[in-house]
Amino acid sequence: MTVQITAFSAAILPLTTATAHAREAIHKADVVVVPLRGEVAPSLLAFLRRAVKTAESNEASAIIFEMNTYGGRLDTAADIVNALNQTKIPTYTFINTNAGSAGAIIAIATQHIFMAPVSAIGAAAPILPTGEDLPATTKEKTISYWSALIRGSAIKNGHNPDVAEAFMNRDKEVKIGDRVVHAKGAILTLNAQEATERINNKALLAEGIADSIPDLTILGAYLEFKIPGATWPGIISAICFALFFLGHYLVGLAGWEVVALFILGIILVLIEILFFAHTTIVFGVLGVFLILASLLWTMVDRYPGQNFFPTGKMLAMPLLNMFIAIVGSIIVIALLARYLPRTSIYRRFALIDSNPPGPSLAGATRQFATSLALTPGMQGTAVTVLRPSGKARFADHVVDVVTEGEFIAPQTPVTVIQTDGMRVVVKSAAQI
Repeated sequence: MTVQITAFSAAILPLTTATAHAREAIHKADVVVVPLRGEVAPSLLAFLRRAVKTAESNEASAIIFEMNTYGGRLDTAADIVNALNQTKIPTYTFINTNAGSAGAIIAIATQHIFMAPVSAIGAAAPILPTGEDLPATTKEKTISYWSALIRGSAIKNGHNPDVAEAFMNRDKEVKIGDRVVHAKGAILTLNAQEATERINNKALLAEGIADSIPDLTILGAYLEFKIPGATWPGIISAICFALFFLGHYLVGLAGWEVVALFILGIILVLIEILFFAHTTIVFGVLGVFLILASLLWTMVDRYPGQNFFPTGKMLAMPLLNMFIAIVGSIIVIALLARYLPRTSIYRRFALIDSNPPGPSLAGATRQFATSLALTPGMQGTAVTVLRPSGKARFADHVVDVVTEGEFIAPQTPVTVIQTDGMRVVVKSAAQI
């Protein structure tokens, strides 16, 4: 282990907590180690953004990005650089083993760089996805823009801007004092020994060399992020909402409070439907407002320390997404309402046949559902005690009957005084 590592350890150790094992929970003053491996792609941006937000929210003392990437998309690298330059806690990059192309740009956006003994950083010239060079005009414009961006990032984080620009621009010469460190005409790439060379008592780029993260004597958290009676429409809807909130939670855009807000909105809507459907709309309107607010809040990209109320710029994309979703939903619902009833799937779950047109059944006389037509005045005999309901025999039929309140003994002659559908009212024949 080199002398530079000892100096690095001395700088980091006062920030760390006294724990010797990695853990998932982050506590105040922990140092968080985040692996950045593979292609620089939008998924890596989401991964890193969640790491930074989680570390800041838990007041970690520093973040170390363990890097091993050959590069990837420049637009994603720009978003990552922007995220890293916004963080308020110290940032470190440990290059193990590659920081090529976009990886070099990301490393420059951290305040301290350390490298494994066999590692390299640089070669960040922009190329087409096919590996071919950009057209001349496009290449000139791209290099001009990205050179300015990487220089600004290097200056902000205390690195030599000429070295950073030479990673991308083959026409950039790196000269320190009277010494030409890198002549123009080739893209700059540095190995660990070259990057840690001290010129005028200052490292060219990297501050030290280490074999691994444990060799840095970093004690702290090691955070591994792994993005891994209802009807079917209701179940599918619930799954979609769960995926929506879970996805935004995993990338650090939302917490459990927005889920609670959404559930509260659903509860208020249900209260409106079940208890106040014909009296007030207050609960329903408030519930819909909370549901929409939770969805919008989930999509707002807010970093720790920013104002609680989002700016217009922060709301622009979430509002556009919500507008597109609402318009799309209206179109889909309209299409389903028009064409779904014609499908065989719909017929399995819905009653297609309807009653023939005609007057309402509410005022129609209800008929007694038996083969014996009972009418007022018909004579029969009580079969059981009527108190006041029981059974009576009329001809060869035993029928459920009820009196007007009096008790009638078995084998007592009774007379029908009223029929109303299945209800047959009788009275003792002796009282008529």
